[in-house]
Amino acid sequence: MTYLKWIVGAIVVLAIALGLYWTLPSRDVVRILGTEIARRSVETENAQGESVTRTQDVRYIKAVTPDGDPRVYRNEDTDWGWPPYFKFDSANLAAEAEDLKSTQDNPRWVIVTHYGWRIPLLSKFPNATSLAPADGPDETLIPWFNIIVVVVLIALVLLARHQVLGFFRSKRT
Repeated sequence: MTYLKWIVGAIVVLAIALGLYWTLPSRDVVRILGTEIARRSVETENAQGESVTRTQDVRYIKAVTPDGDPRVYRNEDTDWGWPPYFKFDSANLAAEAEDLKSTQDNPRWVIVTHYGWRIPLLSKFPNATSLAPADGPDETLIPWFNIIVVVVLIALVLLARHQVLGFFRSKRT
């Protein structure tokens, strides 16, 4: 039974870690090549429960890393949904990206803040949330926000564990 508890616990911790890794912001230093708008069809249900197909525009930011690896970022509003980035300015971000475009001969390095993963098999792209000029292609990016969030979550879990164990100890006496 102890092994089962450890296995279930490890699966829960792994699921939470993957969720945090997907949700928390990541940053890349890239050179922007350009932007693109693609139209896609999305199936949703209306109020009567009928399936309705509607189309929407999806913006993409095409970039390349200092090593020459290609990067493509989706540029969609998150609105009020999950994750809670409250991004309502995808058109403005596309304009910023167009303004920060550069060539290989005269590169302008940019820090792209994004969340999500690139999954080629499923045609999934990380969603860009902001752009900022970088000092150079070798700029060190320390994820302070992510470190603080993880430390606070660990502290809350330890505090909750302490409270629960204290509650059960007091019940036994």
